[in-house]
Amino acid sequence: MKALRKHAALYLMMIPVAIYFLIYGYYPLVKGLQVSLQDYRLMGDGPYAGLANYSQVWHDPFFWKSLTNTLVIGGGILAFGFVAPLVLALSLNEVLHARFKKTAQMVLYIPHLLSWVIVGGIWIFLLSPDTGLVNLLLQRWAGMPPIHFLAESFWARLVMILVATWKDMGYNCILFMAGIVTINPSLYEAARMDGASRWQQVRYVTLPQLLGTMKVVLLLNTMGVLRIFDQVFVLRNPSTAPDVDVLMVYTFEKGIMNMQVGVAAAASFLVLLFTLALTLVVRKLTRFDEVG
Repeated sequence: MKALRKHAALYLMMIPVAIYFLIYGYYPLVKGLQVSLQDYRLMGDGPYAGLANYSQVWHDPFFWKSLTNTLVIGGGILAFGFVAPLVLALSLNEVLHARFKKTAQMVLYIPHLLSWVIVGGIWIFLLSPDTGLVNLLLQRWAGMPPIHFLAESFWARLVMILVATWKDMGYNCILFMAGIVTINPSLYEAARMDGASRWQQVRYVTLPQLLGTMKVVLLLNTMGVLRIFDQVFVLRNPSTAPDVDVLMVYTFEKGIMNMQVGVAAAASFLVLLFTLALTLVVRKLTRFDEVG
């Protein structure tokens, strides 16, 4: 009680935050769980159906196909979206010209501020088989025939992975740069005195000291692997839908298009459970709670 009275002002400041999360976070979660157990109807009472909605989702082959697509596309985004910003941050750290470094960071961060509608429109235009800049350059420089990037499943998946990586590269790069800035300069001085080259300094000083930031970025990106939606919804089309539709698209079609709200809620909770399990596995493998 003494500690409570001592920090009473801080606890009072936390009350609005707690109320916000209760209303807009936990209440919808509990309500969604209730809906997932009902034969939900927009009008009238929704009788409880037990685990019927979960059984329907579990035995739906389209759900498992969507899960496979999600793991392929989301896994690619996780891998590329971790390695590319890390390499970029390490490269920018070697730039001595401060103005160029700041300008590069600003330019790289701009795509993160754009909505997926804008980003999707830009890349749909650039990848057009007839007038797209990418195909025009491939024809002129390599003599290649036009590639239907968004009409062939392999290319569509690859495009979604690379475009998502490009969009968020600046944001993740800034996180890595922030971690690099906190490294003690005396470690580099000691490495130089021992005759370490620039690559050896990066390998034996920067990367080990950046390990904590790398764990955080990897864990945050892992939490979003199964929840990708925007880029797929914007870039998909009927010809590639079977191979690019992800779990969130499956949930959207069940709940919004087909008005099977209970089934969509059940699918959402399965996604939540899968995300929790995947996050715990990554947390365990990376030894997230260990310092150093």
